[in-house]
Amino acid sequence: MKSITYNDFIFSGRYRVWRHVVFWSVNVFIWSIFWYIMIAPFSFGRCIAKETLWTPVFLVYSYPLIYWVLPRTLLKGKVKQFIFIILLWAVAGLFINRGYRVYVYVPFQEAMKYKLIIGGGGEAGSFLCMAISSASITVIKLFKHLIIKQQEWMQVQKEKVAAELQLLKAQVHPHFLFNTLNNIYSFSLEQSPKTPGMILKLSSLLSYMLYDCKTEEVRLEKEIEIMKNYVDLERERYGERIEISWNYEGEIKDKFIAPLLMLPFLENAFKHGTSEQTEKPWLGVDISVRHDTLRCKIANSKNEYVPNSNNGIGIGNVKKRLELIYPERYELKMSDEGNFFVVSMMVKLNDAAASRVSPLLKPGIIQAVAT
Repeated sequence: MKSITYNDFIFSGRYRVWRHVVFWSVNVFIWSIFWYIMIAPFSFGRCIAKETLWTPVFLVYSYPLIYWVLPRTLLKGKVKQFIFIILLWAVAGLFINRGYRVYVYVPFQEAMKYKLIIGGGGEAGSFLCMAISSASITVIKLFKHLIIKQQEWMQVQKEKVAAELQLLKAQVHPHFLFNTLNNIYSFSLEQSPKTPGMILKLSSLLSYMLYDCKTEEVRLEKEIEIMKNYVDLERERYGERIEISWNYEGEIKDKFIAPLLMLPFLENAFKHGTSEQTEKPWLGVDISVRHDTLRCKIANSKNEYVPNSNNGIGIGNVKKRLELIYPERYELKMSDEGNFFVVSMMVKLNDAAASRVSPLLKPGIIQAVAT
């Protein structure tokens, strides 16, 4: 049998009646303690009986406020109307209180031959109980409404972030495929025997983007493998004309990262760096993982007279995704040094367990490539 959670009991319509029963029971108990302390001659049992007998008029006085006045005035921003009605309702409460005492409360005591309190007078005390009880349930209703509205707003924000990330991913794939297919196409025109191997590597990249990238996070070792495949594809295109160094250190197993965060910088390095250089280009990639912190440094040579483009769609997507997925958990620095360009990125990673419960990566919340 499924246990009842706090949220279920407070917000689920299934337990509405029970919520009211609990509230009015607690209300009777609290007021009974109050009057037992204030009016010493009365026993606690008589105080309980007294407050229980007054509960029906408390309900009649309170529910019009929480189900009619509150939704039509204060919750719609009509503060002045709400205050005006509350003042009128307070005056009406004096008559309701006296009418209930004269025509219900006292006659009931006389019929039962059990007089709990003096029949006349005492209206101030019973009115105090009625007014405060009504105010208490109204405040609770108001806070419950505000909490629900806040939850709805947070859900809308989460869906907005999720939609934005999906749009960013959709922009990534076409740009990456366009650039990679261009490389393979040039080899196919030359009928190079390397073409099948390049197609195989591209197939791996496509599988990664179509299936693995649908998840919020991927294994870091898989992301690095895809980066190496991309570098191999570019190495085949450049041949001996480019010098590439690739280094990584640290434990990358059981580490997770949002997909396609580092790959755009590689593409940017090839497209706007090495491809535009007349002399022998070079590219250096250094990746390290220490204490759940990933550091990635990509440096590439470039034509010092041609400024590096670091504001393209792909790089812009990376910046947005880092801010959305890793707020205050990343650093990104890009530096144009004239004849070479350097990108340094630091991201605090999730481990195998944390990646499943990350605040920004839960179901229903949310979960790059340069031009």
